[in-house]
Amino acid sequence: MNKIKVCIIVTKLELGGAQKVAIDLCKKTDKDKFEFFMICGMGGILDDETSGAVKVYFIKDLIREINPLKDFKAGIEIYKILKKEKPDIVHTHSSKAGILGRITAFAAGIKTIIHTIHGFPFNGTQSFFKKNLYIYLEKLCAAVSTVLIPVSTENIKKGLFYKIGKEKKYRYIRLGIDIENFKNLNHAPLLKKELGLEETDKIVTTIGPFKPQKNLPDFIKTANIVFKKDPSFKFIITGDGDERPKLERLIATYGLENRVILLGWRRDISNILNSSDFFAMTSLWEGLPISTIEAMACGLVPVVNDVDGQREIVKDGVNGFLVKPYVPEDIAAKILFLAKNPEIKDKMSKNAKETIDETFGIDYMIKQHENLYRELTGF
Repeated sequence: MNKIKVCIIVTKLELGGAQKVAIDLCKKTDKDKFEFFMICGMGGILDDETSGAVKVYFIKDLIREINPLKDFKAGIEIYKILKKEKPDIVHTHSSKAGILGRITAFAAGIKTIIHTIHGFPFNGTQSFFKKNLYIYLEKLCAAVSTVLIPVSTENIKKGLFYKIGKEKKYRYIRLGIDIENFKNLNHAPLLKKELGLEETDKIVTTIGPFKPQKNLPDFIKTANIVFKKDPSFKFIITGDGDERPKLERLIATYGLENRVILLGWRRDISNILNSSDFFAMTSLWEGLPISTIEAMACGLVPVVNDVDGQREIVKDGVNGFLVKPYVPEDIAAKILFLAKNPEIKDKMSKNAKETIDETFGIDYMIKQHENLYRELTGF
């Protein structure tokens, strides 16, 4: 029986939604019907998760930052690999790989090109030139794409508003998580013990790479506001990245060295979230934030910025709170409100957990992709 051969291209295997989806597709689709290989940049924390599971081509010049020379060299390498492997489908994830991968796949003569939109790379915080450059590139890449997969309906609205592809190209498939692992952790949460915290300490957690999109200085500012009113709080940031020195300086400026803890990259996200009392996210844009989904599955009430993908799952005042970006005072106020009103917190926690049903599961997501792959190739 012929298998559908799929090439997954992702910029870097960091701890994020795009990367998790890419790896899950490679590892969990029906091996009797599909054959996968992956192209990605080097040095991601999840690199070893592909070991023995899927063939991977690591390209040193495939990086997140715009670099014309490295981008050209990475494109040449991707082109050579595609010509050698001859996949039936090229499926790109993340912004940089989505642009470079689709252009290269088209040049290589690949007939079926799919891109999953984990949030568009342009936003209101960028310069006029940079924002419009990204919009132009997304329009160009949409033209050579067979299908665009938005992970939230907000992605569809935004894409159509900016005339990125025709509506018929959009096929909505949201992210999937291991629901059982987050809803029913199979051991007692251990983070407080690991960090030497008191059981009465209240943990506020956020998760994500240290990059401008995540707007982590506002999370630290929130910690400063909350701590002044209630010193029993501890703030945890799980992740890492280029902005670590900047964040460490801000933590020192506020004197929060023992109050804001940078955990680095971690694999035990379920343990961390189930150990936490609150979840907050200060992102400036999101496709569909997998960390928010995971937090809600654990019963945490999300206090998050009111941006695209967050609106998809967080209903303000029902299963979480949506606040205006760049106003850490509002995030702090909502966290303190929940701490002072346990009955309301418990009700919203129940609503949050019930929001994450089986349609947010990995198996549901995988089945939708398998059906789409078969439909597009006629297998």
